[in-house]
Amino acid sequence: MAEPQLRRVDVLGVGVSTVNQDMALDEVTRWVDQRERHYVCVTGVHGVMESQRDEELKAIHNASGLTTPDGMPMVWAGREAGAEWMDRVYGPDLMLNVLRRSAERGWSSFLYGGKEGVPELLSEKLAERIPGVKIAGHYSPPFRPLTEQEDEDICKRINDSGADLVWVGLSTPKQERWMASHRDKLTAPALFGVGAAFDFHAGLVPQAPPWLQQRGLEWAYRLTKEPKRLWKRYFRNNPAYLWKIRRNPPYLRD
Repeated sequence: MAEPQLRRVDVLGVGVSTVNQDMALDEVTRWVDQRERHYVCVTGVHGVMESQRDEELKAIHNASGLTTPDGMPMVWAGREAGAEWMDRVYGPDLMLNVLRRSAERGWSSFLYGGKEGVPELLSEKLAERIPGVKIAGHYSPPFRPLTEQEDEDICKRINDSGADLVWVGLSTPKQERWMASHRDKLTAPALFGVGAAFDFHAGLVPQAPPWLQQRGLEWAYRLTKEPKRLWKRYFRNNPAYLWKIRRNPPYLRD
């Protein structure tokens, strides 16, 4: 196997980071230790295909500190391009791994997103699951754009909390836009767009069994659980991705 390198594999114009869980955790640790400020996009077929229709979203993915391979199709694309060390960096797993590291090192987190009551429940569940984890604050935004004053207030609240990590659970592409537009306003070194991880770890939505995840079939499981919300996403994006990737093979960027 080739020596692991932190590069990008071009998947239909989206630069997906050639990482595995250990590499992603080490990179985030470096950001916090050196107080570098970045954001993490956790992307799969949905994010890549939405980026085909939205150049701004594509640019946001490409400007991230990391764009991790959330789904197995991204892993397969990377390995096909030569990044044999790539593995799935699934948002919910990344969240737990980073939070375990945060408990060891004394980092604190802010939870931004989720329906009303979800961040509070998530905070309780994480405290039960990860001894020593520090949740500096949480906020569930309304289902409308924030006013300028509201946005200033929440930025101040996050900064005043002293959080090192900000977890954003707004779903794609809303969370990616939020991170990109707020990166320079927030002092926390690392912002993470983890979407459904809020509901998964709060115990509100079940996760797919590992054997389905490893075969790239998590989408089918999630579809059975949330058909009204997800059917358009999967039946629009999955066939289109397969058609496009056959005509535009992934490659490692210089």
